[in-house]
Amino acid sequence: MAKLRRNAGAALADDASLRLRAAWLYHGFGRTQTEVAEQLGIGRSTVIRLLEDARQRGEVKITIEDLLPDLAELSIRLEQALGLDEAIVVPSVADGAGTARAVGLALGRLLSEAVVNGMSIGVGWGRTLTAALESFNPPRREGVKVMSLMGGAVETQFTNPFEFAWRLASALRAECFLFPAPLVVDTAETQARLMADGSIARLRTLAESLDLAVVSAGGLAERSGSLVRQLITEAEASELLAQGCVADIMCNFIDGQGSLIDHPIQKRIMSVGVDTLRASRHKVLASGGRNRAAAILAVVRSINVNTLVTDEHAARAILDLA
Repeated sequence: MAKLRRNAGAALADDASLRLRAAWLYHGFGRTQTEVAEQLGIGRSTVIRLLEDARQRGEVKITIEDLLPDLAELSIRLEQALGLDEAIVVPSVADGAGTARAVGLALGRLLSEAVVNGMSIGVGWGRTLTAALESFNPPRREGVKVMSLMGGAVETQFTNPFEFAWRLASALRAECFLFPAPLVVDTAETQARLMADGSIARLRTLAESLDLAVVSAGGLAERSGSLVRQLITEAEASELLAQGCVADIMCNFIDGQGSLIDHPIQKRIMSVGVDTLRASRHKVLASGGRNRAAAILAVVRSINVNTLVTDEHAARAILDLA
């Protein structure tokens, strides 16, 4: 898998967390400094500085004094269990909205460091992704393309698929490509006709060679606050759940193993498919909450996620499931 390397010129986000991850990998897991640098996506000289800082601060003695929760070790356990390049775990909070914001803020810091000149970025939707904009503060970039990988919602109580793509592109002063169609259409024939439209066909071609895909995971079983359940009927939701659906990726409905559910609704969704997402050079999944553990694990399996941003409660539940 391709590592999502950080911008060497950017300030390191959450220095304490990065120090502890480096210390766990080096002292706790016996990795070399070069291996630590490769896993964290930073230079070896930075690893040496982090390890020395940890020693001088008294964080490394006989054991590693992790004054935050044991999130560094939890991140590494997730990486090993799921075959990830990187897991970023934030402390859990009491409510769902707070969890979405905490995970989103961590995502924003990650993207601030990871976006480079000339990068093509495809994005999904959700409150977690929208929250990332609060902490997204990248240096000036050139030649970046940002595209929405799904149609828009005509009416929504929460957020619109177009919103994150547009605001991310604006922050980067990047070229922006929106998916000019409703997210859910009335018939399979309408979907086929719209997918053949020139502007959508061009967008789908661009999406086939993404440098970075950024998505979230929706749990279909959730009733309160579910974005997707605003767009489909209760009967369709019940049928999908009966067929083993545990998650959706941009309204691509999948089971616990990450396979697409065979249901007519799939032929009425205007978004890129899981095969297109899977072909991206690097896939970032940001989602949290213990109740979404099964959904997160399903999405990891479906598109071969490289980087997972989640919270402590979800992380522990994912490890139990995996």
